[in-house]
Amino acid sequence: MNPPLLKIDRLEVRYGDLIGVADVSLEVPRGSVVALLGSNGAGKTTTLNAIAGIARVSAGTIAFDSENITGQPAYAIVRKGLALSPEGWRLFAQQSVENNLLLGATPLADRGCIPRLLERVYAAFPRLAERRAQRAGTMSGGERQMLAVGRALMSEPKLLLLDEPSLGLAPAIVDSMYDSFAALHKDGQTILLAEQSVDVALEAADHAYVLQVGRTVLSGPAKAMVDNPDVQRIYLGVE
Repeated sequence: MNPPLLKIDRLEVRYGDLIGVADVSLEVPRGSVVALLGSNGAGKTTTLNAIAGIARVSAGTIAFDSENITGQPAYAIVRKGLALSPEGWRLFAQQSVENNLLLGATPLADRGCIPRLLERVYAAFPRLAERRAQRAGTMSGGERQMLAVGRALMSEPKLLLLDEPSLGLAPAIVDSMYDSFAALHKDGQTILLAEQSVDVALEAADHAYVLQVGRTVLSGPAKAMVDNPDVQRIYLGVE
């Protein structure tokens, strides 16, 4: 059996006396889509930030592509093939769509592949191609989310981390976004996505983990989780 592309074992992240993540373990097989579910404050964003090297790991290990990357800085981790599309986009608002995308390609050693990567992003998100010269700050929320994901794709990651990609977006935009994720997955992209929206995440994912107060409390195949009463009980606090 091939080792998972990402393996987290008993991850803990502390902010002084506050515990952001207490005990998270998960695996992401190569070529899969894995959903990280949980209510607001469950530790999803902290987990993704720890994987990406943004949040400091207090205990536990993070192995990526069979290498222990625990404690490595973000700039080193992205060059290994791991990219994060963060919650809230964090775009350069005064720069054009295409300039934001080109900034995502900064970690690449081979600059000759940039035209191919741009075309890949524009094929996944045609609206970005239509607005390539537009300033990012003048775009809608859905378009900014597309741009944030596209910028992450420009580093040609082996693993794409998506933090709350549906947050605050209209249902039609969410459906379109997830159609693009499905196309990327079909093309071989491995994805770990953190979501509060259980239904859309489970529909897109192969496997899912549920976090509660910074701990992994439930995991299983996504299809089995759809009708699992424990998901409602743990995730929503429904008895």
